[in-house]
Amino acid sequence: MLKRRQFLRVAALGLLATACGPSTPAAPTAAPAKPTEAAKPAAPASPAAAPAASPATAASPAAAASPAAAASPAAAASPAASPAASTAPAAKPAANLTGEIPIGAVWSLTGGAAVYGPQQKNGSELAMNEINASGLLGAAKIKLIFEDDRSVKEGAIPAFEKLINQDKVPAILGPTLSSSALASDPIAQDKKVVVMATSNTANGILEIGDYIFRDSLPESVVVPNTVKVTSEALKYKKVAVMYGEDDAFTKSGYDVFKQALADLKIETATTETFKKGDTDFSAQLTKIKTLNPEAIVLSALAEEAAGIMVQGRQLGIPASVRFIGGNGLNSAQLAKLAGPAAEGAISGAAWFIGAETPGNQAFVKAYTDKYGSPPDQFAAQAYAGVYLLASAIRDAGKTDSQSIRDALAKLKDVDTILGKFSVAANREAVHTPIVQEVKDGKFAVFKA
Repeated sequence: MLKRRQFLRVAALGLLATACGPSTPAAPTAAPAKPTEAAKPAAPASPAAAPAASPATAASPAAAASPAAAASPAAAASPAASPAASTAPAAKPAANLTGEIPIGAVWSLTGGAAVYGPQQKNGSELAMNEINASGLLGAAKIKLIFEDDRSVKEGAIPAFEKLINQDKVPAILGPTLSSSALASDPIAQDKKVVVMATSNTANGILEIGDYIFRDSLPESVVVPNTVKVTSEALKYKKVAVMYGEDDAFTKSGYDVFKQALADLKIETATTETFKKGDTDFSAQLTKIKTLNPEAIVLSALAEEAAGIMVQGRQLGIPASVRFIGGNGLNSAQLAKLAGPAAEGAISGAAWFIGAETPGNQAFVKAYTDKYGSPPDQFAAQAYAGVYLLASAIRDAGKTDSQSIRDALAKLKDVDTILGKFSVAANREAVHTPIVQEVKDGKFAVFKA
């Protein structure tokens, strides 16, 4: 495993390939997502990066999260802390960059998706501190400006408008939910501001326009792999399906599950729906119990998923009937909320806490040390998203939105904590998915 300082020097530069080689997936994999559309020609350049955000919304002063991050600005400029010239000979200097680079970060810090947003804030903040301390961007520093979308599009839209019109950011991370992204991303696209989605996996996100990117693997990659791996291992032939019908992510996940089950000729005994915020699932689960499915396929956010699991077990659905879901189940909050009822729950994932991808274990330790609990997938993807933006800024040597957009579109085989990462022609994330399960209250690689 790489030492932490070495990783900080080179991981974001995408140059660890020669030093470490590709990571080995922990579980059976699916083919990477294929490009489905060509990237559109770059739009005219947007104004250069604007002045920093107001103190009220700016990130707090960077408390160092790691030994590397603890380095002072002066230390960052020293040979020891500079961007790893010895291991990254092809890296372009970033010495021409100065000042603060304001980047927006719109997370669901309150509301129904608050099981994800705080972890995203922590992960992105940790990455910002590390990057600023490493000297990756020369004398320039990233300044994340955090906004709370309150888990609804009515919160995401004004957050995007403020970041774009008032704070003049060239790029925005987030928002947390796909439903919010479908409403707010068009605002950024219209103003030609880059969006790096780190947890939007629904269909239709990238189709908004050529300034929209994501590092979160879509359900169309994660779910078919999960169904294939688990059906082969558990030999199930009949399932019941439950999904949230009023959320873009859960509806999109259901659509993919439906197709994946049909492709493998797995019978769906019943399809039951619920809405975001529902707490009583007894009617749906009672019906499901009478049909004796061999597994329950669940496209849900963590809070509703936890309620379904608890009530399902209370109604007598045996533990041998596994819950199988997608990205929505990949929160540590699931096991906290559902307790023993979450044991054995299976989910497709884009990241695994135990993965030996470059820098991952250093990230897990730094995050745990700083925030008091291990990171989840959403923290990891937010962390990686900041590094990908920083890599693009460094590659471009500029901070305007078009230059960042163009550099992001060229990223290929970048070593990140998610694994070797590339951007497809349609700006889709390309890396290897895994399958995991809850075991003793924690995520582990799925095993039959």
